Amino acid sequence: MAEKTINMNTVWYKDAKGDGRIKSDNLQTQIAIPVPKGGSGKGADPQQLLISSAVACYTMTLAYMLDKNKLPVTGFFMDTEGNITHGDLLSIIHRPHVVLNPGATNEDINMTEALMQKAEENCHIGQLLIKVGIPVGTQGKVTIDSGEDLTSSYIAAHGLE
Repeated sequence: MAEKTINMNTVWYKDAKGDGRIKSDNLQTQIAIPVPKGGSGKGADPQQLLISSAVACYTMTLAYMLDKNKLPVTGFFMDTEGNITHGDLLSIIHRPHVVLNPGATNEDINMTEALMQKAEENCHIGQLLIKVGIPVGTQGKVTIDSGEDLTSSYIAAHGLE
């Protein structure tokens, strides 16, 4: 018997150049077939959805670990790059940037760096992808808060309001 059931609802409008919607608890997004494959491109494609699952899992895993270890985090943001080669081979690299408060110690910095790698090992989605041959890696950065609100700047620069 399943430990957890996730129900999703989907609707598709028109033909291949149309678009669709996926909805579940706490999730609603537009989907579309990419333009190079004959679609409209007016929504997330399957590869973006797969990569976003890895992003969400890694982000939540790292945020939990940072909090559990009581690290003095003032901000956390991340870029993730998914590379798709001919033959639809995929690789994913997470680039988290954690900002610690000015009172952070060298021990705090070292622990944060270690947790960035450990989060990759504990992210169930990332580990599932690795098991099926998709490389997933992490190149993290830790900085000390200098009074310049890096997180807010990142939010504004990437339209994440």
